[in-house]
Amino acid sequence: MPAASTKLRMLAVSVIASLTVTGCQALDDAGRVVGRADLVNDLAARLDRALELTYSADYQLPGGQTASIAQAQDPARSAYSYPGGKLTVTAEATTQCEIAGGRTTCTLTPPPTTASKPSVAVFAEAKRRGMVTPPVVVGMLTAAALDPDAVIGQSDTTVAGHHATCVDVDRAGEDFTACVTTEGVLGSFTGQVDGKAVEVALSRYSETVDGSVFDLPAGAGVVDRRPNGS
Repeated sequence: MPAASTKLRMLAVSVIASLTVTGCQALDDAGRVVGRADLVNDLAARLDRALELTYSADYQLPGGQTASIAQAQDPARSAYSYPGGKLTVTAEATTQCEIAGGRTTCTLTPPPTTASKPSVAVFAEAKRRGMVTPPVVVGMLTAAALDPDAVIGQSDTTVAGHHATCVDVDRAGEDFTACVTTEGVLGSFTGQVDGKAVEVALSRYSETVDGSVFDLPAGAGVVDRRPNGS
């Protein structure tokens, strides 16, 4: 074998080994080099597309607490339950329910422009209660992909029986690990959100949804702040 050909083969093996060890880049099926930002963007896009799926998912939080996410389409609607509260987003209203002293009070405000993809702002209370939602994670992944100083690692795991791709993000003021399943569902999240430690892990996933999950809790007091109350 010519010396030049041997050197090229050795160089190729060296490059592939380097990529495998460092995890800085990966090769897709076509042999194209995919950077870390591409990986993070891909997971963000996967989560974003999943907002248009129908599914229900249960999550484990620290201290034995739980949370859940339910989504349905035609019409698009979603419900997020977390310790001490619940958020429901439909084409009719954004409903924030709070549980205090054994009483549930729900406040109805105008619906988001797109019920399937509400703005991150509506999830402020869920974040405060320890539940990070897919739209919030999408924003964090997108910010990491745009940050040239972010240090990003990649790994694979299984969460609640589902394969998931994970990214470890280290950037100024915002370190986190997020895992996204093949279906595009948030598998787990560990890190800082608005300066608060958050940890969630998928415990159950189903492609079916009980329609009653989008209803107001029985006996809840209602405060309707929509124009004309509708």
